[in-house]
Amino acid sequence: MIARLVVSVLMLAACVARAQDGTIVVGSKKFTESVILGEMVTQLLRDAGYDADHRRDMGGSRVLFEGLIRGDLDAYPDYTGTIRHELLSGLDLPPDADLAEVLAREHGLAMTKPLGFNNTYAVGVTRATAERYGLRTISDLRAHAGLVLGFSNEFMDREDGWPGLRTAYGLTNPARGMDHDLAYRGLESGDIQAMDLYATDAEIAYYDLVVLEDDRAYFPRYDAVILYRMDLAARAPAAAEAIERLAGSIDAHTMSAMNRRAKIGDPAPGGPDAAPVRIAEAIVAQDFLAERFGITSDARVETRRDILWRTTREHVTLVAWSMAAALLVAIPLGVIAAKVRGAGAPILWAVGILQTMPALALLVLLIPLFGLDAKTAIVALFLYSLLPIVRNTYAGLTGIPGDVAESAVAIGLTARQRLLDVELPLALPTILAGVKTAAVINVGTATLAALIGVGGYGQPILTGIRLDDFGLILLGAGPAALMAIGVQLLFDLAERLVVSRGLRL
Repeated sequence: MIARLVVSVLMLAACVARAQDGTIVVGSKKFTESVILGEMVTQLLRDAGYDADHRRDMGGSRVLFEGLIRGDLDAYPDYTGTIRHELLSGLDLPPDADLAEVLAREHGLAMTKPLGFNNTYAVGVTRATAERYGLRTISDLRAHAGLVLGFSNEFMDREDGWPGLRTAYGLTNPARGMDHDLAYRGLESGDIQAMDLYATDAEIAYYDLVVLEDDRAYFPRYDAVILYRMDLAARAPAAAEAIERLAGSIDAHTMSAMNRRAKIGDPAPGGPDAAPVRIAEAIVAQDFLAERFGITSDARVETRRDILWRTTREHVTLVAWSMAAALLVAIPLGVIAAKVRGAGAPILWAVGILQTMPALALLVLLIPLFGLDAKTAIVALFLYSLLPIVRNTYAGLTGIPGDVAESAVAIGLTARQRLLDVELPLALPTILAGVKTAAVINVGTATLAALIGVGGYGQPILTGIRLDDFGLILLGAGPAALMAIGVQLLFDLAERLVVSRGLRL
């Protein structure tokens, strides 16, 4: 009952906020090209007079697509191959099916005409590997079954990814799932010998990679498009028109050049030996819109201080709300487990199952219920925090010596008095130890909230991984570690203040 009340309050607050907020929300996946395209859409909407917000570095296509259907997002960039073979795969569409018509009929979504480039999948190797093993086509990999393939985690599971590629080419090579940006490092270090590429990846030229010919024409076209909600035209009449301006405006060479500016950087003024200077995606998008459409768009680029301040607020909010809810629910559950005959095992079993579920999986499972919103992360963190508190509350109460309990009964205390005045104070050190454990775990797990676009310290970590920027990774990881230490010290202080010295653990 208490858990349901907490969730209901969170949902009500989110609904009220949505009703009062006319912001158009644009999403993008956690790779540079998607972020640049998302920035273009956002800036075009602002130029049309709308308040638009860009939630970048979110999870895979399925996460954003579900968010678009639910109304958590209003628009995001994707690709026709992904839409046909991944998002609409359950419909078993014929090859010539009109995607725009199906999206409108089945999901109430609109799709722009192609933006002008085909960012199809490819398989690439280093030039040294290609020369050593005589690799020219994907079929050539069959003769070298010992070569290790490293594919993005999404590619490993999707219908048009590794399962189909393996069957189409009869490949028996071992394949490892990993982050796409980290795969380039693995290729360079020799840990893997081949990886999946996007045709417009700037790294292809930067690392001098050889793209293996798709000699069996396995990969379909992946024309870039923008998906948006059809009801956007009613809510914001000029918004759809602004989004449609991108159709046919970007060729593959232009997109690859923009990816290179953001991911690798422009040549530095110090000469050929100077390190390239990365350009923020917002500025890359702004420059393109100025050149292509002659408009001066609103590019909002945060300083690292701004990022730190914003993500700290977001992270503290996630941790504070989820821990407050966990305390309200977990301590009473622990008391019930200890005091109600037969309740202990089922309660501990239930919260134990939640704890063993991977945090990312729990987060994704909650998206259909709560959407791409902070409440999803808060509920996930709340559920993930229950076990340490429930278990320690149960252990603290059941571990009280029998003679102490008998003495409390002998002096005539009621059950309520015994619980509040004797048992809980004696169990408090154990309970606080569980709360401390839950809070420290909570701080670290909250970084996953960035995958659904609700910020926190995970956002600079994801962006830093994508851009291979160690400084950005530290901007998220460092404060998260410091916050975890601070939380532990805070509870150590609380224990000194509220627990008698003789009872401290």
